[in-house]
Amino acid sequence: MSTAAARRVEALLRPRLRVAALAAAPARSGRISAVLGLGVEVDGVRAAVGETVLLGEGDLTTEAEVVAASGTRLSCTPLRGVSGLAVGTTARAAGTRARIPLGRALLGRVVDPTGAPLDGLPAPAVTAWGEVEVDAPSPLARGRITTRLPLGVRVLDAFTPVGRGQRMGVFAGSGVGKSSLLSMITRNNEAAVTVIALVGERGREVRQFIEDDLGPEGLARSVVVVSTSDDPPLLRLRAAFAATRIAEGFAAEGADVVLLMDSLTRVAHAQREVALSAGEPPATRGFPPSVFTMLPRLLERAGPLSTGSITAVYTVLVDGDDHNEPVADAVRGLLDGHLVLDRAIATSGRFPSVDVLGSVSRLAPHVSTAEELRAASRVRRMLAAHREAKDLVEVGAYVSGTNADVDAALRLQRPVEAFLRQGLAEPAPAWETSQALQALAHAAGDA
Repeated sequence: MSTAAARRVEALLRPRLRVAALAAAPARSGRISAVLGLGVEVDGVRAAVGETVLLGEGDLTTEAEVVAASGTRLSCTPLRGVSGLAVGTTARAAGTRARIPLGRALLGRVVDPTGAPLDGLPAPAVTAWGEVEVDAPSPLARGRITTRLPLGVRVLDAFTPVGRGQRMGVFAGSGVGKSSLLSMITRNNEAAVTVIALVGERGREVRQFIEDDLGPEGLARSVVVVSTSDDPPLLRLRAAFAATRIAEGFAAEGADVVLLMDSLTRVAHAQREVALSAGEPPATRGFPPSVFTMLPRLLERAGPLSTGSITAVYTVLVDGDDHNEPVADAVRGLLDGHLVLDRAIATSGRFPSVDVLGSVSRLAPHVSTAEELRAASRVRRMLAAHREAKDLVEVGAYVSGTNADVDAALRLQRPVEAFLRQGLAEPAPAWETSQALQALAHAAGDA
């Protein structure tokens, strides 16, 4: 038998041997010794951090995850909350870690972070499962990002172009159009599969997003993982990792996947609740250190893979419109670019409310032609000059001819506004966006 064949046989047998070993091993059982806040303390059970512990018996069994260990005591966070648990309740190690179904049977479905259906349909007929938490690929095993992935949103494709495998953040306060922007990307992007994670959303908005913003056409090539704001923190946290694992499953089959997560801030909040409940001390503005360890562990799993790619867009809900708060500041340094949604633009009625001058794609030079870069730079310069002279223009103190860029901005104000504005159901093909951008740059002149 060749070495390659032996490795394939070993890979096939390893899961079966593990199951057999677990079945033959003595039961690792104990009891709950304390119920504290969001978690429970378990004595008598031997399990590693990240493993699953089953609390209770029969139909009342509750799944929990080990989040900390001290001596012979484990700190566990129940997946569905602590309701119904009491001191003395039986606890036993499952010998496994959290798993999620994978594969094309999930397309068009709405599931919770465990893979259970939320859309009222039968459970997906999946044939493959994978552990929710896996290591990110080696940096040298990744391909380079050189190919553009059109998102179908004019302002993004023109000024912050995204490559296949790039990670972008959407930074915004509440109520400025984050969900609408995600729905536009879902409907119009050119990837084969879209995976959407709705973490900590209001329950009322989930159905509205799926039926109105996403629509049947968008849902047909998407997988939606939902954990609402009333779910326990571990379930909200797992939603982010489960959605990423589902995206990895499609990418392993060679697909280009778009992963949309709304919002990364609520994922960080869920991790904070779990960590504080386990006794971890707070640090930066009440966030324990594990939050800033979890973020790169999650984000680094997206990107170009050896087969397909995962292009990720994460929303970041900035508290009080403070773009330098701890989570936003940490995430900005981990991503390949950021989009800023401006409240003043949103209140003026222009959607998507992207602040062109405050947004950047670090990979734009690698996925755009020289002509596209020059055109985008020319229009940006025109917008920047107009912003600087806005007060003078509004009070009538600006004199025509003083600044060529301001003159061009005033002359092209309506065409530029029309270019930046796009309806929710309005398509914007990449070639059309490129032509319109270059036409604007040409009209602005070379000054």
